[in-house]
Amino acid sequence: MTARPFPHMLKPLDLGFTTLKNRIVMGSMHTGLEDRFFHYGKLAEYFAERARGGTGLIITGGISPNRQGWLLPFGGTMNTWGDVVNHRRVTSAVHKADGKILMQILHAGRYGYHPFVVSASAWKSPISLFKPRAMKESEILSTIKDYGRCAKLSKMAGYDGVEIMGSEGYLLNQFICSRTNHRQDKWGGPVENRMRLPVEIVKEVRRQVGEKYIIAYRLSLIDLVEGGNTWDEIVLIAKALEKAGITLLNTGIGWHEARVPTIVTSVPRAAFREVTRRMKKELSIPVMASNRINTPEDADDIVASGDADLISMARPLLADPHFVNKAAAGKPDAINTCIACNQGCLDHTFAYKRATCLVNPQAGYETELVYIKTARPKKIAVVGAGMAGLACATIAAERGHNVTLFEAADDIGGQFTMAMNVPGKEEFRETVRYFRHQVSATGVTLKLGQQVQAAELEKAGFDEVVIATGVQPRTPKIPGIGHPKVLSYPDVLRHGRKVGHKVAVIGAGGIGVDVSEFLLQEHSPQPLADWLEEWGVDLSVSEGGGLRARRQDAPLRHIWLLQRKAAKKMGQGPGKTTGWVHRLALQHHQVKMLGDVEYVKVDDLGLHIRVDGEDQILDVDNVILCAGQESVRDLLPVDAEGKIRDKRFHVIGGARFAGEVDAKRAIREGAELAAKL
Repeated sequence: MTARPFPHMLKPLDLGFTTLKNRIVMGSMHTGLEDRFFHYGKLAEYFAERARGGTGLIITGGISPNRQGWLLPFGGTMNTWGDVVNHRRVTSAVHKADGKILMQILHAGRYGYHPFVVSASAWKSPISLFKPRAMKESEILSTIKDYGRCAKLSKMAGYDGVEIMGSEGYLLNQFICSRTNHRQDKWGGPVENRMRLPVEIVKEVRRQVGEKYIIAYRLSLIDLVEGGNTWDEIVLIAKALEKAGITLLNTGIGWHEARVPTIVTSVPRAAFREVTRRMKKELSIPVMASNRINTPEDADDIVASGDADLISMARPLLADPHFVNKAAAGKPDAINTCIACNQGCLDHTFAYKRATCLVNPQAGYETELVYIKTARPKKIAVVGAGMAGLACATIAAERGHNVTLFEAADDIGGQFTMAMNVPGKEEFRETVRYFRHQVSATGVTLKLGQQVQAAELEKAGFDEVVIATGVQPRTPKIPGIGHPKVLSYPDVLRHGRKVGHKVAVIGAGGIGVDVSEFLLQEHSPQPLADWLEEWGVDLSVSEGGGLRARRQDAPLRHIWLLQRKAAKKMGQGPGKTTGWVHRLALQHHQVKMLGDVEYVKVDDLGLHIRVDGEDQILDVDNVILCAGQESVRDLLPVDAEGKIRDKRFHVIGGARFAGEVDAKRAIREGAELAAKL
């Protein structure tokens, strides 16, 4: 008999009054669908798809127990009968799909984006617009009751339980940490007082819902901010919560205002499993691991080793709702792996947009972007096997079309094959691996190393032709641009050209940042011990917040990162929630960032520039061009006005618009076109 794949991850968990069918939990992630009642049908299908995919337990995005706790004005709540009716659509859909679901109760505290914000003390968050008002004791007592009412209503709505959000710097975290709790009454001071609010909330919730109802609590096990709790304090709080009546303890890592990355792709996989392991030894209830766990191999190993009882993975189930079923079938290569880019999920959330996923544009759009089997198969050519072309070709083939995919290079992936060579972006290899699997599984005819000609496309008689030929680097008009010192970013990232010790990078967009980071790291991927030292993380949490002095090594190279336009924040990369990480990393490696630069010339002396009217010569060994891209669209039949004159032709991705290289847009355009062909 063949052994069952990933047996520990897939083993049921008996909670006494109910059983979870496996150890995979879809952790809470705000989608934006929670915040409007007319979106609950879409939210129901979003969660139901994950339940159909085999997920053992699902946790919703944060739902507020009262108005003061809103994340956004008129955000998702559970405090009226109307809320119960809306949420029943979600729970019914999940239960019909053989899933279980918890509703997360989240009070934003000072993180709320509205003028009613409250907190333990009147101290503004560095990432928030509004200064909070310190809660009166009467408000604290009413908030405890609000949590209880919210939980009782969640039970009426059909949820299998609730998760109380007590980490990431939200209200309950604000009470338990001296960083934000400066109170002198019984709700502040020593940790026994600071933890009083969450403990009383758990007691009230348990009183309202009874014994046979799941109460999970998400506790920050390492705050990663100054004034955070020590390990002894965290253990004391966890034990008090267990005594108060929680069923499960979920792991929270860091605050939103922390200056240490916790979930971006450069964070090593399962970087924080050690703190979960240590906490599990302190408690008798099941403990859940979280943060940067995105493969069934890691999930199974964590459970097998006893480091945790459950694995929380939010974004990996955004990327592939059928993660569990594919793992159970012994097909991990079929999983569309989360690459922790944050561009479709958290970047959207913090921009108040609906969350989705770069590698899976159906996420959050399950009722709108639907792939229906075609009744009239067509013969389709897709030219270019970058992200846009791969998405279009594989989805069209999955729908039943006869697809031929042409690629001039000797492998698929396009620009992604350069990005995945950048230290900290190794996860991007998973997307190329996934598409390689999909090309084979869907029956796409792949022709590599073929620079297809327009006449060939015409002769072959394709019904539809998709031009996804991507971009090519733009060469700026600078005197001396042909000098041997000058390299393009593909020279460095794809062809491995040797680069000297002193380097000027022209262009501070995402590619310029990638090239700079590529030139600054000696090892790829970065070992966990090195990452912890570089970012100043102490997993023993012997000091408050788990912070220590960052290790400062001499930089591997001296780099100048330059751009023409003036900018207050250079080196941000493509996304809001990851840009600060890149910027801090570049600063840590002593990269000199200059804006408002005029490029004068390149010669044997180096790069001549002018900044604020002052001429300078950068004595560099190499100048690397990351100055934008131009669309490659030679095969597109256009008229004198630039309009496509053959309706069989379509253009997507970088070939349609160069700009900043944008895989999220490319994959979505490919998917949307494939859904319509």
